[in-house]
Amino acid sequence: MADPPKLARLAVDIGGTFTDVVLERADGSRVTTKLLTTQAHPGEAVLRGIDEVMQRAGLAANDVGLIIHGTTLATNALIERSGATTALLTTEGHRDALEMAHEDRFEQYDIDIDRPRPLVPRYLRLPIRERMDRDGNVLIALDELSIEATLPILDEHEVESVAIGYLHAFVNADHEERTAEILLAARPDLSLTLASEVCPEIREFERMSTACANAYVRPLMARYLERLARELGERGYACPFLLMTSGGGLTTLDTATRFPIRLVESGPAGGAILAQQVARETELERLLSFDMGGTTAKLCLLDNYEPLTSRSFEVDRVYRFKKGSGLPVRIPVIEMVEIGAGGGSVAHIDKLGRIQVGPESAGSEPGPAAYGRGGTRATVTDADVHLGRVYAETFAGGALQLDSDASITAIENDICRGMNLDLDLGAFGISEVVDENMTAAARAHAAEFGMDLGQRDMVAFGGAAPLHAARLGQKLGIRRIVVPTEAGVGSAIGFLLAPVAYEVVRSRRQTLSSLQPDLINGLMHDMFQEALAVVKQGSSAPDLIETRQAYMRYVGQGHEIAVNLPVEKYDAGHAAVFQQAFEAAYTQLYGRTIDGIDVEALSWTLTISAPAPAAPAAPPAVSASRSPEPVGRQSCFDPAMAGRTDAHVFLRDQLAPGDRISGPALITEDQTTTVVTSSYDATIDARGYIVLTRRGDDDE
Repeated sequence: MADPPKLARLAVDIGGTFTDVVLERADGSRVTTKLLTTQAHPGEAVLRGIDEVMQRAGLAANDVGLIIHGTTLATNALIERSGATTALLTTEGHRDALEMAHEDRFEQYDIDIDRPRPLVPRYLRLPIRERMDRDGNVLIALDELSIEATLPILDEHEVESVAIGYLHAFVNADHEERTAEILLAARPDLSLTLASEVCPEIREFERMSTACANAYVRPLMARYLERLARELGERGYACPFLLMTSGGGLTTLDTATRFPIRLVESGPAGGAILAQQVARETELERLLSFDMGGTTAKLCLLDNYEPLTSRSFEVDRVYRFKKGSGLPVRIPVIEMVEIGAGGGSVAHIDKLGRIQVGPESAGSEPGPAAYGRGGTRATVTDADVHLGRVYAETFAGGALQLDSDASITAIENDICRGMNLDLDLGAFGISEVVDENMTAAARAHAAEFGMDLGQRDMVAFGGAAPLHAARLGQKLGIRRIVVPTEAGVGSAIGFLLAPVAYEVVRSRRQTLSSLQPDLINGLMHDMFQEALAVVKQGSSAPDLIETRQAYMRYVGQGHEIAVNLPVEKYDAGHAAVFQQAFEAAYTQLYGRTIDGIDVEALSWTLTISAPAPAAPAAPPAVSASRSPEPVGRQSCFDPAMAGRTDAHVFLRDQLAPGDRISGPALITEDQTTTVVTSSYDATIDARGYIVLTRRGDDDE
């Protein structure tokens, strides 16, 4: 029997400024486009982009076998506070836990410390009489009359979404489930989030915060995703429609609409997956992933070809690099730092007479002044245009004409006049500040894990990252920078490399000295079935991969570490196996173990994933030998020279493996431009990747 014909795949990434669309044909070749995000209905740009790449590829809807989507809509709604009017039903006496948080001072020297504002105001945090103990035993029966008493309040404030979070419901969810039944019977249109479903883990504050965040964005995301799925269906796309999650896997539309909080970092996660693939292809074991778009910059550390991962994440930090200053959500996430530093980041002079850049962004409407769409404020893109880092003839594939005069006017008005700078220095000041902001973010992120960035290489992608990668690399002491093919739409390409996967977590406290194997086996069975049901909706792969972890600590400690567990049935002898695995992980982190103290596991995770798409075979290696011909010259400000110089301009699609280019130079393509400063030389490797090598390091 002949194999069924292979079908094309589509990947779509919506950012705050641009929407990227990638069509991968059955033979692996790609067609890409980048459009400005349509804020009123982001799906409009998605559909336009899909229509464009399909037309250019000469394919019809029935030629597509899979559509993968990632979006920042959930993140933006949390940051901009543009989600649904949300209420929280919680155990009587505990409604202020959401605002009390950990009662710590994350910035101890700031007497006017700002704290993140809860998504649910106090008058909509409604107490319900009920109580369970830590083992899930009922201490106070659920008072159903107190639930019914909340209905007039929900009606009065036109509440659209409700989070239900009771104490210890992660062990026994009966009260939360019964509350949901009562609310839906009385108000069928309410959107409900159960904390025991979205975050069935110990720690009341984080669980409640995650449930509120999910409830806050759920109506918005459900409407958007369901509308987009319907519009795709009307265009004839009958293939599976999967969503990228923050943890680097793909999930189903149904799961994404129930738990949209899992999508908050979906775009950046796609970028980390791309960086992982590039790391493996180029054999770079220690890597810094640098993704800079129109609104934000994302930096991620990879060791041994794997990105750092976590089960906690903070949204909308009041203090950029301070843990505890944001809204905590407990979801599987690829660990990274994200700051408001993108091409659209707005520059201004602060009260102390300093240039500040971001986090405010011009977005796509109106966008930077250079876009000629009514923007009048100076942005990073305007600085890049004036500094000669953008080749106007190829910008956005010719779909957008740059207005350099508008950039000059914006920089002069917002920066130069207030600081008495000439135009070049004003533009360079904007660029230098945003580069320093990203440098500080990268150093702070690496310091949290005790890592040295100077011993790492970098992968740069996103529309703006290749413009700033060489300067960022110079500041961080990075020797080698890789810019993969089609870097301008890198996150969307990362979606195509991700496996269908789903992680389930449960909290059940177990000390190793009194381990209950039957309890753990039953827990793992239930978790396996839940994860399998999701993965089977998005993949028919026969060989699924199961991984397990426990979050363990010494008894008395306040935080746990992730410990890998064997995938098998457990018995009493596994207490020693778990102990050994914990001590190995603890030693790797802290360099020692502690004798005479019992170990406990608080939470257990199980992940099922389909195999990731296979990477193409490595082409034969090449040596850099040929000096290609430039297509032009452009005046460009080079930081290393502290002034302007003529830079050769090369078209990336005209370059071949083995080509070598000395900086300063520009290598331009439709979605981005790679700036080669005088501190770096560029070569084209066997895969067509641009490799910038710091001068003097070629033979190391």
